[in-house]
Amino acid sequence: MFTRLRQLRLTRWGVAAPVVFAMAGLLATTSAATARGTDLRAEGRTNTADLVREQEHRAQVQENQVAQLRAQVQELSRAGAPSGSQLESLTKQVVALGQAAGTRPVRGRALRVSLDDAPHSDQVPDGFEPDDLVVHQQDVQAVVNTLWAAGAEAMMLMDQRVISTSAVRCVGNVLILQDRVYSPPYKITAIGDPAKMERALEDSEQLQIYRQYVDAVGLGYKVERLGLTKLPGYDGSLLLEHATAIR
Repeated sequence: MFTRLRQLRLTRWGVAAPVVFAMAGLLATTSAATARGTDLRAEGRTNTADLVREQEHRAQVQENQVAQLRAQVQELSRAGAPSGSQLESLTKQVVALGQAAGTRPVRGRALRVSLDDAPHSDQVPDGFEPDDLVVHQQDVQAVVNTLWAAGAEAMMLMDQRVISTSAVRCVGNVLILQDRVYSPPYKITAIGDPAKMERALEDSEQLQIYRQYVDAVGLGYKVERLGLTKLPGYDGSLLLEHATAIR
């Protein structure tokens, strides 16, 4: 049974195959340069971890700038919108649409789901593969999709508010969300009817398979009610660049 389930989980790596090939090409290029006698620490060659940290810092600075500009726009709009004016009417519409778009903070009863890698460092249980011991993109996406389908009003992944069009991407066992990189455990927090969301998680076929691996190899899975919780507004881009019509 676990062989069949493992095969199902291994198909998830099809999404990451282009990334693996790209990394293989990068390693091959680096090896070729080294073979010609170049210095491994030559100028222009940056450690991958340093590059990731640099990009995260740059993204954080840009997000702070965007937040400041949005606050200025809102303040100028309020100051320049006399009562009864068209601008005041449009400002009210923006506020109303912001609630539906997810850009406004939300407060309500919340449920949190935590997913974590199995605690096996070097030893893999008999009958399993290393791939079976880590949380994958599809596992995180299964939780997110299930909570939305169960009527979640707002959701946060790790420390960021997400909306229905937010992309959940994993490379290896790290999560990339809006230019930030996260390591497990992954925490998904949703505001809505806790009982309804719990039932949906229990009924999810994908999560039933995941929970079998929880029992078999020790993958982390925890569901907890948080009571009244406030989630921040979504501050990412609302532009939809790619879409496919469903027929």
